[in-house]
Amino acid sequence: MKRIAILGSTGSIGRSTLAVVDAHPGRLEVVGLAAGENVSLLAEQIARYRPAVAAMATGDGVDRLRSACGPGSTVVFADGPAGLVAVATHPSVDILICASAGTAALEAVLAAIDAGKTIALANKEVLVMAGAVVTDAARRKGVAILPIDSEHNAIHQCLHGRTGTEVRRIILTASGGPFRDYSPEALEHVDPAAALRHPTWQMGRKITVDSATLMNKGLEVIEAHWLFNVGADQIDVVIHPQSIVHSMVELIDGSVIAQLGVTDMRLPIQYACSYPERWGGPLPVLDLLRAGRLDFLEPRVDRFPCLGLAYRALRTGGTLPAVLNAANELAVEAFLDRRLGFTGIARVVEMTMNAHSVEEVTTLAAIRKADLWAREYAGHVARELELIQ
Repeated sequence: MKRIAILGSTGSIGRSTLAVVDAHPGRLEVVGLAAGENVSLLAEQIARYRPAVAAMATGDGVDRLRSACGPGSTVVFADGPAGLVAVATHPSVDILICASAGTAALEAVLAAIDAGKTIALANKEVLVMAGAVVTDAARRKGVAILPIDSEHNAIHQCLHGRTGTEVRRIILTASGGPFRDYSPEALEHVDPAAALRHPTWQMGRKITVDSATLMNKGLEVIEAHWLFNVGADQIDVVIHPQSIVHSMVELIDGSVIAQLGVTDMRLPIQYACSYPERWGGPLPVLDLLRAGRLDFLEPRVDRFPCLGLAYRALRTGGTLPAVLNAANELAVEAFLDRRLGFTGIARVVEMTMNAHSVEEVTTLAAIRKADLWAREYAGHVARELELIQ
């Protein structure tokens, strides 16, 4: 029996993780759940899975959750950053599923590593912001970081049993989002509703917009560097509209190994939970006869500059990836609120990166300082762009 805790249990990845638990009741048990604001859904999850500990973002949320669970509940409730840590480090937890959005889970992940928990990571910000700190902590503690993102999970599967000297490059696939064939002029006029209509995946709002700008793939490039110890020049991105090949590894002899599957996040989640074993279960299988043609195209970085900005942040290193991430989060929020145009997202990120004085990352405090500065500066840039739209 593997005992899991989930940060972000009410989001799409969290709900898919619980579906995997439902499929393997004799193999997986839920010990801890944490959510941001969705009190009613978290209360339902607590009633069904009976975790030992549950957390919400605020004290008010916990008060409402406690009321929703009723006086007979035996769950220990916690809130805020300390609540995330309490869920992540509960003594019974074997695997921490980090599926929360944003940067709030960073300290909880580090605490879980320090406590010796296996990390199953679906949160991009953790490695983008603090890849050196997190991976160094994991090495010192002998803790495994297992990727849940479909692309990195695919790479993990392709690399299984192989040494780093055998790998020539990693190839991350991207759907290209809903605007891959748009002209630069058309991109100036797209709205949030159009950006949220992803052609192949059902995801949260922020990551869906990131997919439309290709920033999501840029963040995955930075993640791949930390997860697989490869340089920026060994990581390529190709547009694959069908989203059937989830990623590939090219070996030094020219062989290319690919992982294929349907677009269902339960597949990589189950692999992370079962690793190093593989489990069966009621998961969809890929019908190659119905899959049709598979296309691979070069990404248009002239139309989608966020991908190039991410490569720049990775090559520069230091605090710049944290600045990239923070500026992008703020710009996407402004776009979703209709305060910023779609192409303004990349402009905000680039201007913020240009203004930043890069420092070495030696402590978590340095990362948080860069993150805060970037949010403030990006907010100023976004307001200026809003005025001239």
